[in-house]
Amino acid sequence: MTSVALYNQDGSQNGTVELNDAIFAVEVNQNAEYEAILRQRASLRQGTHAVKNRSAVRGGGKKPWRQKGTGRARQGSIRAPQFRGGGIVFGPTPRSYNYRLPRKVRQLAIKSALTEKVAANSFVVVDGLNFDAPKTKEFAGVLNNLNVNEKTLIVVTDDDKFAALSARNLANVTVVTPAGVNILNVVDAQKIVITKSALSQVEEVLA
Repeated sequence: MTSVALYNQDGSQNGTVELNDAIFAVEVNQNAEYEAILRQRASLRQGTHAVKNRSAVRGGGKKPWRQKGTGRARQGSIRAPQFRGGGIVFGPTPRSYNYRLPRKVRQLAIKSALTEKVAANSFVVVDGLNFDAPKTKEFAGVLNNLNVNEKTLIVVTDDDKFAALSARNLANVTVVTPAGVNILNVVDAQKIVITKSALSQVEEVLA
């Protein structure tokens, strides 16, 4: 079993905690990580881009000239694509960029990313983050006690409401619950700080 140090909120070590090797010590699959990141970034696209075709452009209800006798090609509307100010042909329309990726591939990607964080000593487990009220300054002090000053992903349970509120205004800090742990946040963070109770929930989700 892989084990990492367990820290108190004041930065002192409080023993060790064992990690599930099926999650934190897997064979790293960078291809799965790449595919999962592409899929998540695609799903974040709004897909609201659009252009007006000839039926959506204002005007053009009358024929520009009569059908026959002018010597010119027949035209039905000045909003046809060949006219200036006319509709756009084959332009983008609203769409969803999201696509499916097998669940096992998505889980393998997160496990690979977490394994890399543990191997790089960038995975910090805290016994608990207890706050009586939302205090951003106090949470910054906790990170300082833990020697964490990089881009950080904080993982707390739903019960740690004050801790989440205290951390959300800090620069370079992202706060998620165990259910919200995703490949993009894990890879983007330089360090992960997770509470012991949140770690148990993550292991239940990914086991």
